[in-house]
Amino acid sequence: MKPVVWLIGGTSESRNLIKFMAELDIILYVSVATDYGASLIEAQTNLHVMVERMDLSAMRNFITVNKPDCVIDATHPYATIVTSTVQKACEETGCEYLRLVRPAAEEHENCIIVQDFNEAVELLSHTEGNIFLTTGSKTLQEFTSVPDYKERIALRVLPMLDSLSKALELGYKPANIICMQGPFSELLNIEMMRKYNSIYLVTKDSGSIGGFEEKAQAAAKAGAKLIVIARNGEEFGTGYSEIVKLLKDRYGSGK
Repeated sequence: MKPVVWLIGGTSESRNLIKFMAELDIILYVSVATDYGASLIEAQTNLHVMVERMDLSAMRNFITVNKPDCVIDATHPYATIVTSTVQKACEETGCEYLRLVRPAAEEHENCIIVQDFNEAVELLSHTEGNIFLTTGSKTLQEFTSVPDYKERIALRVLPMLDSLSKALELGYKPANIICMQGPFSELLNIEMMRKYNSIYLVTKDSGSIGGFEEKAQAAAKAGAKLIVIARNGEEFGTGYSEIVKLLKDRYGSGK
């Protein structure tokens, strides 16, 4: 019987890893949180995609029933709740846990690093001028506390109906909402900031593969201040190339 691998995805690295694992002699289960995330994954013969937000109990049950050889956590660096839940599920079931870590971006001179979204909101509440918000739909509620946010904030979210609906329900102006899928070039970031006369760009530290460098350079060239939400530091994990080598050494290519 072929070994089973369970990958919990949602990042570009996870999609690349899925493609690589098409050549391995395994059964691959991939969990994503949304139908949109599932639509970005290319079909392959050894792949089963599941769209489901699992709690601890569901994760434990999945591991118990399907008996994966290992679980690969390839979620976003800011999906800390998911990561902690997966870790606990693996610990309680005795399943091997592998964390795919995205390298952090390099620091830039033209930036202010804050520890969380609330600190970013507090900082912006004492400023004037337009803001280009690129932290995703999950954090839109927090930024409604910024004075005059309806006029000041232009935001970019994924082209998903629930993201747009959430922004509209929170009172963001339709003309200030961009629904697009990245990656975004430096030039496109500059043009978007200039369109909205943004003098602040708010982003997460999504690393080079997440488009951080393009945003940082764009902010500098557009004359905007870069506000970076710091990560909750991960003390362990494995880089993409190391994960690939581990899987290749362990499972080879039996196809």
